Amino acid sequence: MAEIVNLNRFRKSAAKAEARAAADANAAKFGRTKAQKKLEEAQAERARTTLEGARRDTPDRPPE
Repeated sequence: MAEIVNLNRFRKSAAKAEARAAADANAAKFGRTKAQKKLEEAQAERARTTLEGARRDTPDRPPE
């Protein structure tokens, strides 16, 4: 004899799995945590200040 399946439960679980897959795809495509964003900003700022500190002033280009 076949196992009895609740179709509503099956439909809801399938919808949850589909939504979870879409959420995972969006997280991979767009997602970064707030901490990751702040870390990248800090690294970019540190690189910018290091580069600015190593800049040599030339006579043909006024300092910025």
